[in-house]
Amino acid sequence: MPEQHYPFAVSASVPKPRSRSGEQDARLVEVVPGVHAWLQPDGTWWLNNAGAVLGEDGAVLIDTCATAQRTRAFLAAVAEASADAPLMAAVTTHAHGDHSHGNALLPPHVPILAHSETRESILADTVLTSLPPIWAPAPDWGIARHRPPNVTVDRETTLHTGSRWIEVHHPGHTAHTPGDLIAWLPDERVLFAGDLLFHHVTPMVLTGSLEGALRSLDWLAAFGAETIVPGHGPLITREETGTVLDAHARYYRAVQRIARDGRARGLTPLQAARDCDLGEFADWPDQERIVLNLHSAYADADANTVDVIAAFTDAVTFHGGPLHCAL
Repeated sequence: MPEQHYPFAVSASVPKPRSRSGEQDARLVEVVPGVHAWLQPDGTWWLNNAGAVLGEDGAVLIDTCATAQRTRAFLAAVAEASADAPLMAAVTTHAHGDHSHGNALLPPHVPILAHSETRESILADTVLTSLPPIWAPAPDWGIARHRPPNVTVDRETTLHTGSRWIEVHHPGHTAHTPGDLIAWLPDERVLFAGDLLFHHVTPMVLTGSLEGALRSLDWLAAFGAETIVPGHGPLITREETGTVLDAHARYYRAVQRIARDGRARGLTPLQAARDCDLGEFADWPDQERIVLNLHSAYADADANTVDVIAAFTDAVTFHGGPLHCAL
């Protein structure tokens, strides 16, 4: 795939990560009137972003959070910002629990929309009841079981709350996961990108596709958003968009190069990760995801399914112990 540079780029430098922050730093930020982003610094393991779009008919949520405590804080902030407007619907951008566990706290009458692949993945997920010893401290979910989405969309749909509308789109291919959705507000030019974008944090494509993640960058750029809410990390302005997309592209291509070289030398993903130089990406938090991403790249090359437990076992070994978790 040829090198590309995206519009709006102002710098080729990779931004430095922010320091780790506590739960008290999570906040609801009004991006434009009535459109809010729930930001949880510093966006590392299980600390996702979510959002709320307010209209005359009520609030539409974009994702929830990993734990009951964090989801309750998010819902309380939305209730305060909306003067207790009713929850009208929720969009789940993909299956990973940091974006979907909190769905269990939503009122039963609130429809939850997601891609059909996301619904199937959530139904099959056992992390709430059988969590391997990957993170320390272990997340305190406060949630006993999943609430799967009950409305599915495979390509695109539109939600309306009064005069405001929210377009929901799938990129048409596997990227971060097979079921990635984005929420796009064309009038306000605000894009909720889910985990198709990480900002100041190492991306992860363990259950997705590196090639698909690369392809999704062109697709995201084409929206021409004024503000992007990434799945993790700070908001992305129009002026920053090109820099962020270029950095993602360089990282994904670096993983592909490392995988090709490792396979040619007969190295396992863990060995290839230990032998590689992350270069400009070495300062991004959660750099152990290089192991997970290499497992994905190796599986793609062999037309195999990723062994998620083996990949995380290698990531813990690479890290020298359980992965950091702030929950």
